[in-house]
Amino acid sequence: MRPQEIIAKKRDGQELSRQEINAFVRGVTDEIWADYQTSALLMAIFLKGFSLEEQNNLTKAMLESGDTIDFSDIDAPKADKHSTGGVGDKTSLVIAPMVAACGVFVPMISGRGLGHTGGTLDKLESIDGYDVNLSIERFKQIVKKCGFAMAGQTKKLVPADRKLYALRDVTATVESIPLIVSSIMSKKLAEGIDALILDVKTGSGAFMPKSSDAKKLAAALVKTGNAFGVKTEAVISDMNQPLGKFVGNALEVFECIKILRGEIDPQMLPTLELSIELAARMLVLCGIEKTVQSAKLEVQSSLESGAALEKFRNNIEFQCGNPGVCDEPESLLDKNLIKIQIKAETAGFITKIDTTAVGEAVSEIGGGRIKVDDKIDFAVGFECVKKLGDKIKVDEALGIVFCRKKSQANLIRQKVVDAYKISDEKPNEKFQLIKEII
Repeated sequence: MRPQEIIAKKRDGQELSRQEINAFVRGVTDEIWADYQTSALLMAIFLKGFSLEEQNNLTKAMLESGDTIDFSDIDAPKADKHSTGGVGDKTSLVIAPMVAACGVFVPMISGRGLGHTGGTLDKLESIDGYDVNLSIERFKQIVKKCGFAMAGQTKKLVPADRKLYALRDVTATVESIPLIVSSIMSKKLAEGIDALILDVKTGSGAFMPKSSDAKKLAAALVKTGNAFGVKTEAVISDMNQPLGKFVGNALEVFECIKILRGEIDPQMLPTLELSIELAARMLVLCGIEKTVQSAKLEVQSSLESGAALEKFRNNIEFQCGNPGVCDEPESLLDKNLIKIQIKAETAGFITKIDTTAVGEAVSEIGGGRIKVDDKIDFAVGFECVKKLGDKIKVDEALGIVFCRKKSQANLIRQKVVDAYKISDEKPNEKFQLIKEII
């Protein structure tokens, strides 16, 4: 089955058979297909689309391109959570210990940040010594011992995805829903889970800003998850402003530990609200609780009792990090940083935030990657002082930049100021964090 025949078939809008899709994925994994042939088919898929059957066949072929993780020896439900990414999106660090404290095992394969979005692995590595590069065997051991583990994708786990994602990134085919679904779901299905909750972001800081596109993606992800026997649900959440109080790796871990300790200030409440919503739905999907409301009470109890914090402490120990951050979260904050206020140039009400611009600003001072091989400064970041709907005066702080040098703050000051639209009238529409359940 020659590559050009498969490419031509999809170019002409025809449906690819399971055998043709298998040949494509095998060709990519074994490097039989040249990059230009793979790129040509990716563009044909982007332009002509995939049916649900093609989407599921691609997911299955990618899943079977490498190793999978077998948790059948754990006689308890296994579940995971995946987010499509955003600015200040740190809920995994709260959800995993909460859900584990409620009796669900959470094997979480996570990623790194790129562009304006942060990555869970980068956040975790801001904890001194924390090891995210685990073998599958070590990953399984930690899940069994403390209820959850968070690690990166190994070379043997869905290898086809690594190759395809790299090519999608440079061929402008990232936004294809079938390609997104197969990428996300092949990795999640490889974890051997029973249930999956998806946090699909929409808004100015989201991968898919339009609500209609986010709904389409959520529906496609849910259909494929359920087709593979994994109970799947999606929450569409708003990313029209950074989530919670902080943006930046160590600062976000600090926020999560403060939440787990019950030391929550008002700016952290959205992080807690979304974490509880997603965690509760994981418990319902796993059959631990019958209703979302009762599950929320169970999750809240794991916080109030300290059980979730203890789970996180145990996980840090097993993954070779310093568990002392659970007792002294301030130790995560670099004392050599300087804090510079970014002040409003006009008075009024905040009616719009370019959340992507805020994320990009943090990346520009070293808090994220512009290119895959960029080094990250885990300590730098941004504190979100003002949110949508807030009233602000001239020279009042919109936020605070945590940086190494004043020149870094000067570099991004105007970009952050311009990200906040300030109007005379207060917005009529109240910010709604959780938009819809799919």
